[in-house]
Parts: sequence; C-alpha cells; structure tokens
Amino acid sequence: MGNANERSFSNDGAVFGAPPSFADIEAMAGRAFETIPDVLRSKTATILFMVEDFPDEETCRDMGLESPFDLLGLYQGVDLTQKSVADPSPEPDIVFLYRRPILDFWCETGEDLEHLVRHVLIHEIGHHFGLSDDDMEALEAADGDD
Repeated sequence: MGNANERSFSNDGAVFGAPPSFADIEAMAGRAFETIPDVLRSKTATILFMVEDFPDEETCRDMGLESPFDLLGLYQGVDLTQKSVADPSPEPDIVFLYRRPILDFWCETGEDLEHLVRHVLIHEIGHHFGLSDDDMEALEAADGDD
C-alpha cells in the first residue's frame, strides 16, 4: 500500500484534503513513465516533462480552445517521423500536463487520478512517436482502454 506519508488520490477511499499539487501530479507521471516499455522509453530521453496549471494564452488561441480547461496535455515539438539529423530542432520537445484541467476532469468523471495522468502522459508521448489522435483512439479501442 505504500508508506504512511504517501497520499492516494483515487476516488475509492482517497484523501480529499487539498487538491493534488504539482509535485503530486509529477510523481504520478513519473510512476506512469516507468511503466512504458524500455524500448519506447529510451526514445523519449530528450523530452522535457512539465506540469503547469493551464495552457498559456497563446496555446489556447492557437488551438481554438473555448476554455483552458479543454486541454489536459500537450506535446510540443517535432515528432520522430519528422526529425532530421541534418536539421536539428533548436527547441526541446516538451510534454505538458495541465494540472487544473486534469483535476477538473477527474472530479467530473470519478476516473482514478493515477490512471488519468498515465493516460494523458502516454497520449502525449504518442504524439512524439508521430501518432495522431485518431491513431491513438484506434489503438485504445483495440486494446480496450478507455
């Protein structure tokens, strides 16, 4: 079950004091990242992982979001299918996890928070591998994952 200092945020007997912090979401993402097979995880070594409360205004505008709560995560970078050794990108690849939208979705759906963070993280890493949203939905449907 873990040590007494760990807090559980799943909806089955969870601790519901203060909302999960940046550090809590980072820890969940770290645990999720460790479940990715080594052969795939090794190809993500250059990605920066960041937890922010919300996407910035420019991202919201560029994506045509009605609300910053509409985006749980984002991959920003050049996916592996587009990378070139001859033309390296000056910007790092970044996976953003947006804490407040994730927490809002969690509260609305009752989904296990660890599962939700893992799902968003893996979805954004999928973009790093060049998968589209449609590609990932098809993979999830085939796997039976919601």
